[in-house]
Amino acid sequence: QVQLVESGGGLVQAGGSLRLSCVTSTNIFTISAMGWYRQAPGKQRELVASMARDGNTDYADAVKGRFTISRDIAKNTVYLQMNTLKPEDTAVYYCNAQKRMATSWGQGTQVTVSS
Repeated sequence: QVQLVESGGGLVQAGGSLRLSCVTSTNIFTISAMGWYRQAPGKQRELVASMARDGNTDYADAVKGRFTISRDIAKNTVYLQMNTLKPEDTAVYYCNAQKRMATSWGQGTQVTVSS
C-alpha cells in the first residue's frame, strides 16, 4: 500500500482559499490515479478531483472552476488548490491513491469555511 500524508486544512472565511498537500511514500508515476475526496458530517464521502498517471484531471461539478488538482513529481506530492471557498465545502478532505488493485487513504484534513 501507498502511505499518504495530507496537510493544509484549516479555518477560512467564505471566498477565501486553501491549498491541501498530499505526500506519497512512493513515486507518483507508479500510482494509477490519485484523487481528493471529502466527507461532510452526515454525508457520504464524495470525489472532489482526480488525476490519472497521464495527467488527465476530472472534477466534481460542485467544484469545477474553483478547485485545481496538480502534482509535483519531484516531491511526490499532489495538491488541491481551493479558491472561492463556500460554507458547503466544509468537510474532512482525504487523499486517495490507486495502485494496482490496492486503494490507499490518508488520515484526512479538516477544512472549515465560515460564512
